[in-house]
Amino acid sequence: MLLPGAAALSAVVVAGLQPPARSQTAISQAVEIGVYSGRHYNTDKALYREFTRRTGIKVNLLESKDDALIERLRTEGNRSPADVLVLVDAARLDKAADLGLFQPARSASLMRDVPLNLRDSRGRWFGLTRRVRVAVVNPKLVNPATIRTYADLAKPKLKGKLCLRDSKSVYNQSLVADQLILRGEPATRAWVRGMVANVTQPFFTSDTPLARAVAKGDCGVGLVNTYYVARMLAGDSGNADKALAQQLKVVFPNPAHVNISGAGVTKSSRNLEAATKLIEFLASPTGGRGYAEANNEYPLKGYGNNPILKGFGTFKADGVSAEQMGARNRQAVNLMQTNGWK
Repeated sequence: MLLPGAAALSAVVVAGLQPPARSQTAISQAVEIGVYSGRHYNTDKALYREFTRRTGIKVNLLESKDDALIERLRTEGNRSPADVLVLVDAARLDKAADLGLFQPARSASLMRDVPLNLRDSRGRWFGLTRRVRVAVVNPKLVNPATIRTYADLAKPKLKGKLCLRDSKSVYNQSLVADQLILRGEPATRAWVRGMVANVTQPFFTSDTPLARAVAKGDCGVGLVNTYYVARMLAGDSGNADKALAQQLKVVFPNPAHVNISGAGVTKSSRNLEAATKLIEFLASPTGGRGYAEANNEYPLKGYGNNPILKGFGTFKADGVSAEQMGARNRQAVNLMQTNGWK
């Protein structure tokens, strides 16, 4: 059965392809799996078609916002047609796991391809791409060399020059959770208060308008995920944004906060083997590279071949596990809201 509102992706089996025996079983039974995805990129659809080509397993895709998908899956319960749930950010993956929406997947290839700190310790979800939250600087207003760590954003010399996205941003919530793990609550609280004191603009609701504001000189520095700047530089939103992005300097704090997009097999899935195979494909060095490039993200290992990302340089990840960050989300949100991060 096709998912309501989903695009049906056709199955094509290539003659002469020799998949493992269990894939032959899947093909002979005309297996179909449903995927609920918080990602919305045409290149993702191309990867699902490639997965079908390789395995004969048909993918029925439904895309929506992460929180809406979590609620839909929770409401549908065992009746859900979804076999795989793809979400963006560790906090959302942890939330879905806490709600009992995943079942463990046992896979040697996932253990090999997904680093320990980018997957759930109980095998409920696995990272597929990495995303880094960085400082974007307008060199005319702030010397990029003065931003070495996230702590530097709280220094009084940036008074009136810092712009931040609001506390509803799960990306900022995960950054604060990351800092709680690394620095403890008193230091993180002081850091949040220092940054809030440096903000004079209203808090932004999205990374792209924030990046534009920094480029235009309305702010001297802000925090965004790298792929927002990469999209602008690629011209995805037009030449005006491309020109603005060229005014920005991307600075990786040392060490850098790394988050993920990831996926797990749903509790309601009746196709555990086929669903696991899809996640294995998306996390593999080949499939994963395409999944990362779809949104100008970093693959699970290394830096990939995206020329724009290469232009940003390299970074040193702080090593905090995605599972830890998800578990500290509630504490992070409370700390932000009680210390002025609106």
